[in-house]
Amino acid sequence: MDDWPAAQSGDTATFPRLLLQHARQRPNGVAWREKKLGVWQPTTWAQALDWVRCLACGLAALGLQRGEHVAIVGENRPRLYAVMLAAQSLGAIPAALYQDAVAAELAYPLKLATMRFAVVEDQEQVDKLLSVRETLPLLEHILFHDPRGLRRTTAQGLRSLDEVEELGRQHLALHPDRFEQAVAQGRPQDVAALFFTSGTTGFPKGVVHTHASLIDRARAGAGFDRLTAREEVLAYLPAAWIGQNIFSYAQHLVCGYTVNCPESPSTVAIDLGEIGPTYYFAPPRVFEALLTDVQIRMDDAAGFKRWLYRASIALAERVQGERDAGGHAALRDRLLMLLANALMLAPLRNRLGLSRVRVAYTAGEAIGPELFRFYRGIGINLKQLYGSTETAVFVCMQPDGGARSDSVGLPAPGVELRVSNSGEIVLRSAGLLREYYLNPEATAEVLDADGWYHTGDAGWIEPDGQLRIIDRAKDVSRLADGTLFAPKLIENKLKFYPVIKEAVAYGAERAHVVALLNIDFAAVGNWAEKRALPYSGYADLAARPEVLTLLADCVARVNADLATDPRTAGLQVHRFAVLHKELDPDDEELTRTRKVRRRFVAQKFADLVDALYDPGLRQQRLQVQVRFDDGRTSSVQADLPLIDAAIHPALRQAA
Repeated sequence: MDDWPAAQSGDTATFPRLLLQHARQRPNGVAWREKKLGVWQPTTWAQALDWVRCLACGLAALGLQRGEHVAIVGENRPRLYAVMLAAQSLGAIPAALYQDAVAAELAYPLKLATMRFAVVEDQEQVDKLLSVRETLPLLEHILFHDPRGLRRTTAQGLRSLDEVEELGRQHLALHPDRFEQAVAQGRPQDVAALFFTSGTTGFPKGVVHTHASLIDRARAGAGFDRLTAREEVLAYLPAAWIGQNIFSYAQHLVCGYTVNCPESPSTVAIDLGEIGPTYYFAPPRVFEALLTDVQIRMDDAAGFKRWLYRASIALAERVQGERDAGGHAALRDRLLMLLANALMLAPLRNRLGLSRVRVAYTAGEAIGPELFRFYRGIGINLKQLYGSTETAVFVCMQPDGGARSDSVGLPAPGVELRVSNSGEIVLRSAGLLREYYLNPEATAEVLDADGWYHTGDAGWIEPDGQLRIIDRAKDVSRLADGTLFAPKLIENKLKFYPVIKEAVAYGAERAHVVALLNIDFAAVGNWAEKRALPYSGYADLAARPEVLTLLADCVARVNADLATDPRTAGLQVHRFAVLHKELDPDDEELTRTRKVRRRFVAQKFADLVDALYDPGLRQQRLQVQVRFDDGRTSSVQADLPLIDAAIHPALRQAA
């Protein structure tokens, strides 16, 4: 088997044509694997084509038209990927939506794109749509993959994908050439997918991408990292997020590698170890969670093993840091690395399920430098990339020998990049969105007449050509004394500590920085249990004096680190509060991709933020509304202590 499939030329390729190509050239190659009842079930490219053909003809029999939008709601499932391909084969446009969204959140894009068809995974998603169907008069068909638990099967337009496939087989018998004819009508400039932004500042916007834009960026990324059909990918992030879509759909069809779908979100860690992916992608929060789990286990280990772990990590980070800087480690360190790798680092990579990873990427938001150094140090080729939904992900990428924690890489192939006079990153590439769906005003705000896309991110280009991002331009400001304030810089340093799950820093136009913190319930719970500290739940644990002291120590360490650089010494956190509830997407404090909605949080907790700036207050009473998984709401209140943090003098003077 060749390393690369015989790719079609860029001016003729669409996703269904790429599927046809793989099915003809390597019919027995594995396209998808799905874990069912503990067993990995493969689907070959030939089987995938038959599946897509039947689904496409079934959808055509139900009346799906070229140019219509189809909602896709569920976990990563080969059958749902097949539905996406089936819709695209007919010239329709799949729109993947977040499976953990509440019913009202699903209703918004269905209304916006006047969708008649929704394809969902299971009973949970069916119930959501049926609960809001009165507000969706155009929704005619709800098609489900998994029938388990379904009782309301008599609802109008509700049917299983099994029925759709049977309709497709009957349709094929009458129109045997219909599928190939429909695929042949597709053009690269046709709309391929509708993605929705995370909605950090309001309603999500629909991002329109063509086959050409998605395939161009998929090919650029594949060529940059020399991806082949032999890669193994684990698809475990929401398919509605363009990052997952690019890695498990667009690049999958460009390269022809195998995409593996876990049995459920709860089995991802086990499935990761069983598959051993060679190409891995995760946002920083996933790498943070993996590291937290490692640190919890090490805290429970015997004394010698804890010492070996810490010594090995310190050695590995030092050696890898010298390599990334273009130097060479001392002979003694290189010899010690052989021992550390055999005794600790290789078993650790295996325990994480990352022992076979050749290329690993993190994106979605900035990763903390400490977290980045940890994974690079233990031998994982972790790199940062820069992109967004509007740019089809691949804007900047780090070469294997040029990965740095303070930059996001060089412009990807085919990208023109510059920094405007205001410090905003602007770019041009063939991977840009066509438009925001039914929103010409928003489109005009980001795409100028010369085709430059305005990212809204602030940064600069380093002397070696790598791009450095400070933060979102709208979030970068100054303290009252003029010190540049980029909250992400502080938040990432705080979240490196496993006991801190989320941090939100404030300081714009203020005298100093304050922060709101969430504890990591698992990490802090493990810490408390080892010290025989009783607690009744999240709020009780977060309020314990011992836990507040623990977090104060973490904040003090972050402040000490900030004090080592004159540019950041003024950004030390002066006071903080530990929230009595987790920030949650259902409470609109986070997006569905788990990004903090900073302005919403500032408004919701305005009294608490103001109290942190009042030196005379030692605690603040807080009452907020929360939404439970079943849709019920309740009000929770607590008296939150306002903690003073240790402040350190600047250790170095500005040059």
